[in-house]
Amino acid sequence: MVANDEQTPRRRASLELLRAEASDELSVLITERLRAGEDPWDFMDDLPSVDELVVFMLRAENIAADGGARPNASRHYRVLRQIALDYPPLTRAVWGLLGDTNTHRRWDPTVRAEAS
Repeated sequence: MVANDEQTPRRRASLELLRAEASDELSVLITERLRAGEDPWDFMDDLPSVDELVVFMLRAENIAADGGARPNASRHYRVLRQIALDYPPLTRAVWGLLGDTNTHRRWDPTVRAEAS
């Protein structure tokens, strides 16, 4: 029999720590692009926010815990919804990623393939 605490998802870290990690990652991405000679006016709007990066880190952990299988649309929705429930301050980022508002960014999971 599995203990109740083993059935509940484990929270990786505090939101403050997750945001600090995401902020560091975002700083590295910006620095790399600047060193490559890119103009920040051309790429800053394409980068995810710190909270979006946190959501993606948590989503990636969930995918890895599920054997690395890419989630279908309904599972993707449930995973992101659970992240919003576990970390209420991330709710705005989660719903933004679930909506159609960010489909211009290549990294966004809701990007639709263009018709040829």
